[in-house]
Amino acid sequence: MISQYAYFALSSHRVSAAEITARLGIEPDEISVRGSRHANPARPASHRWKVVCRRPGLTVDDQISQILDRLFAHAERLGELAAELESLDGGPGGSMLQVVRVFEHPDGEEEDVTTPVEGLEKLPGQHQLLGWHLDARVLEFLRLTRAELDVDEYAYG
Repeated sequence: MISQYAYFALSSHRVSAAEITARLGIEPDEISVRGSRHANPARPASHRWKVVCRRPGLTVDDQISQILDRLFAHAERLGELAAELESLDGGPGGSMLQVVRVFEHPDGEEEDVTTPVEGLEKLPGQHQLLGWHLDARVLEFLRLTRAELDVDEYAYG
């Protein structure tokens, strides 16, 4: 069983998610406030503005595509703000495209061996959510937004 989601984030140690929203004019799906859980050391370590896709049943490709459908028209502006945030914070990491996958998650999606795939025989162990790729549109978005790609994969428990 697999649980997965993807998001695009702008992060800063100094600029709040509310300020990022005001500057972009784009409402995030989620935000994090630096130090809201622990003051010393600050956790989360930075303010974060995020556009997220958590829709079940979608491949990573489709989740990323849904994020890009919302943000691609703003990619250059996102990249300019990411560069500014990097400059203010004194290092890279102002923007990121994140993929998070958890294998054997009890709330994850079960493997579907009954749905036919054209031209292929579906065998157990070929979970429909395994495998993904980055097309030219995604690579261009990463370039324009100055985003890093980070993929986290975990085994549940």
